[in-house]
Amino acid sequence: MIDVSSAPALRGQYTLRDAGVADAAQLADFGARTFRQTFAADNTDEDMRAHLDASFSPGTQRREIEDPSIDSLMLVDDTGRWLGFAQLRTRSGAPGVPAAGSIELWRFYVDQPWHGKGVAGALMAGAKQRAVKRGGTSLWLGVWERNARAQAFYRKHGFEKVGRKTFVVGSDPQTDDVMLCRLP
Repeated sequence: MIDVSSAPALRGQYTLRDAGVADAAQLADFGARTFRQTFAADNTDEDMRAHLDASFSPGTQRREIEDPSIDSLMLVDDTGRWLGFAQLRTRSGAPGVPAAGSIELWRFYVDQPWHGKGVAGALMAGAKQRAVKRGGTSLWLGVWERNARAQAFYRKHGFEKVGRKTFVVGSDPQTDDVMLCRLP
């Protein structure tokens, strides 16, 4: 568990916790919904459906939760409502990312009602803490080149562009900027 009680917008009972196998279906639903909220307007229904089916089925999420190279973190309030989630993985790389000590912030989503309320900052702090605990010296991510809001958020949290990579949504190859943050 990671303490987020000091985040200004998160005073009260909030917890950042690891997903368990029992969370797989809810994580699949939450992940699909937040991905759709973020990217549906810029992708075809067919490509969205293909991506969501491949990435956010309960079986896929269960396998990811059980995978020791992946950490699935959920930020929940005192009622159990999910506010956001982050997934980190240790066995990946990208152009511009050091091979040693780098951990990928693979997925990072906050439910839309919580945008601009400090939730993303608390989730990022927790993700960085987990990466350090895993022995990471840097945290990296891919962010869609057309997602200026996300890029600004990541820059605010110490990430700098170091490269580019392809991210495929359904059958549509898209370009992500690769951003890297050095960890203490």
